[in-house]
Amino acid sequence: MASIQKSMRIPEEMLEGIQVIARERNMDFSTVTKEFLEEAIKMHRCPGIVFNAGVHGRRARIAGTGIEVWEIIAAYKSLDEDYGRLQAAFHWLSEPQLRNALAYYRLYPDEITHLIEQNEAWTPKHVSETFPFLAGSAA
Repeated sequence: MASIQKSMRIPEEMLEGIQVIARERNMDFSTVTKEFLEEAIKMHRCPGIVFNAGVHGRRARIAGTGIEVWEIIAAYKSLDEDYGRLQAAFHWLSEPQLRNALAYYRLYPDEITHLIEQNEAWTPKHVSETFPFLAGSAA
C-alpha cells in the first residue's frame, strides 16, 4: 500500500504516550502510530472488536473475551457456515459478538484467512521440527 505523508497536530501527552509504546516495542514512532490508526478504523467499522497484544502480536478479538476473530471464523467454516451451529458451539457469546466477528471477516478476509492458514500449518510434524525439545525422550 502506498504511503502518503500528512502533517497533523497531536497533544504533547499523546505524542509522549506513543513514544513510550514505540520504545517498549522497539518500533519507530510512525509504525506504531500507523498501527494504532489502522486498529482505530477497524474498531470503528466493527464495534465490539478490539485489539490486544498476545503471544503473536496484536490481533482482532471479541471485546470482553480472549477469543480471536479468526477462531470464530475457523469454527464457522468447519461448521459449513451454519450460523445456528456456530451459536451452539459458542453458546456463551451473544449474537452481537458473533455477528461482529462475521462482519470483521467480511471486511478483512485476507487478514483472517492468513491467520487460519497459519494455525492449520501447526501439524505434529511442524511442531516437532520447530520445537524438537518437545519430543518425548527415547529410553
